Amino acid sequence: MRVRVSFAAVTPNVVDESQVPRLSRNTPRWSLGQYVFLILATICLGLYGYSYIERALYQSYESWSFDRATARTAPAGSNQAVTPVWSIVHESQESALPSEFPFSTSVIGRLSIPRLHLSAMVREGIDGKTLRVAVGHIPSTALPGQDGNVGVAGHRDTFFRGLKDLRTADEIQFTTPRGDFRYQVESLMIVEPDNVEVLAASGTNVLTMVTCYPFSYIGNAPKRFIVRARQVSPQTQPLFNLE
Repeated sequence: MRVRVSFAAVTPNVVDESQVPRLSRNTPRWSLGQYVFLILATICLGLYGYSYIERALYQSYESWSFDRATARTAPAGSNQAVTPVWSIVHESQESALPSEFPFSTSVIGRLSIPRLHLSAMVREGIDGKTLRVAVGHIPSTALPGQDGNVGVAGHRDTFFRGLKDLRTADEIQFTTPRGDFRYQVESLMIVEPDNVEVLAASGTNVLTMVTCYPFSYIGNAPKRFIVRARQVSPQTQPLFNLE
């Protein structure tokens, strides 16, 4: 018995090359300028990410340390350690940090604005390193609990970004180891950068917050945005008895 196997001739499909699009012609090619722009954008994004993470880690750690230290120094049976302002002995303002701030080398306290959901740790100084991770207490101005003008500064694109939505009569809280101080916003001003009168000593207990303006400006902003708030708690006594 013979088995015949038949092989059908298979004709390969012939592709007309003229009908195939040439990818090399349709695929866009990046220029040198585009590559440079991509590299710069990647570097900027990396720097911003590093700065954000550094700021977030610093704030989280210092806030945790501050809460632990404050809890340790609170008297038994008390919810908070508040020393009346009128009983505080004035320390020299040339000293950056008096003995009332023993638990950190530079942290003053926590500044918060409840309506804006703003909260940031405050440390001594207004140098670049300080303002990168915190709100800075302006040297030579009063400290919370001292009579006078407490000055703080912050970047408009980080901690003080929300100040653009601040309104008069808003409440500001400043929590320190010596107590919780509450302020009420009295005025909002825009001044020139060389206007130092806003930080002048005051006969009443006030808080002055400084940041750059306009908030949406790219580069070094030409103006300064000033918030002036009056201390409303604890109640303070006049510096001088006129009776």
